[in-house]
Amino acid sequence: MTDDIMLKVERLTKMYASTAGTGALTVLREVSFSLPSGASLAIVGPSGSGKTTLLGLCAGLDTATSGDVMLAGEKLGELNEDARALVRNRHVGFVFQNFQLIPTLTALENVLVPVELRGEGGREGEARDLLARVGLGERCDHYPVQLSGGEQQRVALARAFMNRPKVLFCDEPTGNLDGDTAAAMTELVFGLNRERGTTLVLVTHDLELAKRCQRIIRLRSGAVVSDSAA
Repeated sequence: MTDDIMLKVERLTKMYASTAGTGALTVLREVSFSLPSGASLAIVGPSGSGKTTLLGLCAGLDTATSGDVMLAGEKLGELNEDARALVRNRHVGFVFQNFQLIPTLTALENVLVPVELRGEGGREGEARDLLARVGLGERCDHYPVQLSGGEQQRVALARAFMNRPKVLFCDEPTGNLDGDTAAAMTELVFGLNRERGTTLVLVTHDLELAKRCQRIIRLRSGAVVSDSAA
């Protein structure tokens, strides 16, 4: 792997034991690709094609049955769960479809969670700047219940960038948003991607969003059926 490759996936396969006793269920099969630093990739395909499974494996949220993932120079398959968590905390940001904000924390406190997990202090100013960058500079002290869905998603985006991630993983980042809010979120994601040189990997059903990426991988039944420039 060269220094320029941020994410490298080699023959990644994920199988689950069938609850019906009919043998293993293969949800991802022999997927391979590499992604240079600062690039953007969309993973598309029908429901059940393995998109979210692939994203989770690339981010070290789950382990593969076979194959390898190299993330920011770290071979995830050789690490235990705690070590993978450290890699995620150092290098990775996440934006999920369901936001995953902590309801008892304010917007500012939610954004600060990643750095507090690292035992870092003194970064409240940066968190406020990020909230301002996503248009929520006046909403720092509001709780998630006091924010709209679009505002909550923007808090999640600010939180994802608090770690200054080398890779941003987005799972259906606009899936729960109305058209105008989704468009604004798209501009924020790609704007921060360009400004900070962050490698972007997103799962989406939205082909127009996918076309904003430099590259599109299409999955069907857990396998890559096409891999091309957008």
